[in-house]
Formats: sequence, C-alpha cells, structure tokens
Amino acid sequence: MAKAKPVVKAAALDKTINASTESLTKACGNAATAVTKKTAEAKKLLAEVKRHLKKKTTLTKRSKTAATKLKKDANAANKKALAAVTKELKATKTALDKARANKAAVLTELGALKTASKRLAAYTKAITAADKVLNKPAKKKRSRKKASK
Repeated sequence: MAKAKPVVKAAALDKTINASTESLTKACGNAATAVTKKTAEAKKLLAEVKRHLKKKTTLTKRSKTAATKLKKDANAANKKALAAVTKELKATKTALDKARANKAAVLTELGALKTASKRLAAYTKAITAADKVLNKPAKKKRSRKKASK
C-alpha cells in the first residue's frame, strides 16, 4: 500500500509564501545593485577604449611622420624615434584589444543582468498587486432602507 502524503498546513504554506516573497524582493535588490555596478564598469571600459583609440590614431600619425623623416634622413636619431613610436603603438594596440574584450564581456553580462532585473521587477510588481487585491478588507453590507408608503 502506498503511503498517503500529508496535507500541508496553512501556517507552513503561509511561511513558505512569505519566505518566497522575501527572497524575490532580496533578489530584486541584488539585481539592481549588480546592474548599477556593471553599468559603471561598462562606462569605465568604454572610456578606456575611446582613450586607447585616440592614442592609437595619434601614434599612427606620428609613426607616418617618423617614417617620412627616416626616408629623408636615415640617421640613428630618426631610427630610434621610429622604433620608439612603433613600440608604443604596439603596446597601445595590445591594450586596446584587451579593453575591447573586457568591454564585450561586461556588456554581455550587463544585458543579461538587465533582463533578469526586468523580470524580477515585473514579478515583484505583480505579486504586490495581487497581495493588495487579496488583502482588501471585506466590505460591510449595508441594509437597504425600506421604502416609505
């Protein structure tokens, strides 16, 4: 014979509902915090990429100028200047690639966090609305006045 499952008590069920609601509210707060932090990190990385791009364009121009000078006058100073610019340009390109990769990862995570945060906010809003409807006090029925003859 199969053993029958016990029926859940009202107090236990109420406790579960309250714990779930608390958990959802806490998750909503955590999501908001995470979105705020990731947004700040994304802004920082965006500025870093922009800075590296600007530096790269400047160094590219400087490299062209140094190469032209070297063609006109091939002395040690011009060779050294071109080598220094080339070295700095290579380092900048490496830093730019790294920053772009980090930015892509952060933006992907930020998108996922924003989606989850929207879902949590919607669930919380729906539960709050349902609680408001369910916890309305019962309206008192008025007795009708008898019509006078």
